[in-house]
Amino acid sequence: MAPGRTPNFVLYTTAAIAICGVLSLPTIAKVAARQNPEPRIRPLTDRKFERTPERMARGKYLVDSVAGCFGCHSTLANKPGPGELPVFADLGAGNVFVNEKDFVLAASNITPDVETGAGSWTDDQFARAIREGIGHDGRVLFPMMPYTVYKDISDEDLASIIVYIRTIPSIHKEQPKTRIPARYAEAILKFPAPIHQPVGPPANDPVSRGRYLVAVAHCHECHTPFDDKTVDFVPGMDFAGGEDFGDVASANITPDYTGIGYFDEALFIKALRTGWVGARPLRLPMPWPFFRNMTDEDLKAIFAYLRTLPPVHHDVDNTEVATFCKRCNGKHGLGEHNDRYAVTESNKLDQHANP
Repeated sequence: MAPGRTPNFVLYTTAAIAICGVLSLPTIAKVAARQNPEPRIRPLTDRKFERTPERMARGKYLVDSVAGCFGCHSTLANKPGPGELPVFADLGAGNVFVNEKDFVLAASNITPDVETGAGSWTDDQFARAIREGIGHDGRVLFPMMPYTVYKDISDEDLASIIVYIRTIPSIHKEQPKTRIPARYAEAILKFPAPIHQPVGPPANDPVSRGRYLVAVAHCHECHTPFDDKTVDFVPGMDFAGGEDFGDVASANITPDYTGIGYFDEALFIKALRTGWVGARPLRLPMPWPFFRNMTDEDLKAIFAYLRTLPPVHHDVDNTEVATFCKRCNGKHGLGEHNDRYAVTESNKLDQHANP
């Protein structure tokens, strides 16, 4: 089961869900049938995070960049085109993604408002929701909230995020209570995982830090094609792109020449700062509007880590008509170009071959 993935139709409703993954509801139901759902819930503690200037600064940086919390916990005030910046309103006050009779899905108001927001939550309730998937009221959170990825956030970064969010302007805005159909509510019960041990920071070298940032940003979940038939990521296609987001597919970001093998540090940073690769715009749900706020040092670390990935030959081009791809079992521009690299039982080609 891929972590942090969410129903396709939910993802397409707004660019604000750029940070979240994708999983069809039927797929979630399949997973439920395979598992014995028993939510694992850690008892709450009385821990409190000291409010320090250092944590304030670090938390603001993480929220506004790699974690991108306001991408889901705010409303979209415009309709940005490719390469254009989205404008968010009511920062932190939540957003409604699905509001149907038996299915209501909303990102919570996490501003300090006591009545409608997170003002009454304890620090450990906040922490448990972010990294372990259990809401302040004890319910299992829908995995649109990517807690299965955020589990890798270090203890200090977690504290910093919570300390900063406690200081954002309070907004009195009540969101509807989440209602999830039983077949899906049962499926998500296996996702929460209690954290009982300390989570330390990454090693202080660019590749280790880049690996950590890529995990927090969950680049893998969007840039790795998912196969609904097998209910898992397509083997050998890590970071190779092709995941379908409706009118756009994720890019191949491996070092292959069909990916970002021709990038250097300067081009990588410029693309994430501006939303453009040369004359081609980046398109949502690629969350470059948040990643553009990262420091050069962190962007260089991400690039350094991506350069260590195995190159995967996989042509993906969103300017071309989508065609079926035997390599990733999906449809995207230049999909048919990958036929000779498809891996089958009778023809197991090198996963990383170049012509």
